[in-house]
Amino acid sequence: MRNRRVADGSVRGRGLPLPDLGLGCAPIGDLYAAVNPEVAAATVHTALALGSTLLDTAPKYGNGLSEQRLGQALASLDPNSYQLATKVGWSVTENRPPEPAFSADGVLRSLEGSMRRLGTDRFDIVHVHDPDDHLDQAVAETMPVLERLRDEGVIGTIGAGMNSDGLLADLVRRTDLDRVLIAGRYTLLEQGARSALLPLCLERGIEVIAAGVFNSGLLADPRPGAPYNYRPVPDEILARALRLKEICTRHEVPLRATALQFPAAHPAVRTVLIGAAHPDEVADNVALAQMRLPSALWSELREAGLIDAASPVP
Repeated sequence: MRNRRVADGSVRGRGLPLPDLGLGCAPIGDLYAAVNPEVAAATVHTALALGSTLLDTAPKYGNGLSEQRLGQALASLDPNSYQLATKVGWSVTENRPPEPAFSADGVLRSLEGSMRRLGTDRFDIVHVHDPDDHLDQAVAETMPVLERLRDEGVIGTIGAGMNSDGLLADLVRRTDLDRVLIAGRYTLLEQGARSALLPLCLERGIEVIAAGVFNSGLLADPRPGAPYNYRPVPDEILARALRLKEICTRHEVPLRATALQFPAAHPAVRTVLIGAAHPDEVADNVALAQMRLPSALWSELREAGLIDAASPVP
């Protein structure tokens, strides 16, 4: 494998070191609400100023709007001051749903479009994006193209970004990835990635980027009707989230701080990726990541059966 975990537990391989906290740029592509372009740019600039130097986007986010706005925000900045990650696997056209594009030609056309929108000629990371129903094609056609571009220096590192920890683990076994992005599957509410994906990545020296740590916002504001994995929250999941909030409140800790710091404690996780659409959100997330949480909080969460006893905590 290209990355090897060495004796001191670090990862050696391609690419610059990742930051502890990265910026998910889907929200500046009008994911949840329309965002003023100037506010979008200020959001990116604030993230960089506060050390969140990994900027993650994709053509799927707003049918290219996220990439376009990110490119505008980065136009006057030194490319060495940030790490740029995008994704391939879906063809986007204005006013039409994204269509699968996991073929070699589809990958190249996707990257050309991303380069144009972002104003760049290289990427620090390129992930194959949500290949759940196209896994064999991703292995046979997508990955060889990405590996060639990595060898040519157009791409620094290659990875896969998915919501399914089981399918992502399968892809890790079948390909030569440097990094993976797992969304919503290693959180206070869902810890399935701990059983197979995270140990596999540790074994292979693959850095994990944990995204969706608020499970679409439920762990930011648990309430009836709140989104959970992009759908209305089921009653039993809401009850669990409210129990988490109750315990956090008793320890005078924001639930969001606990939700952000929990995945970061796993040794396989290098970066936690948090989406934001306003500079204040970025500053708040950075403060939450740096907040000192009492050990008694984690003990009570374990005693309540809300996190597994074997799960690492800060």
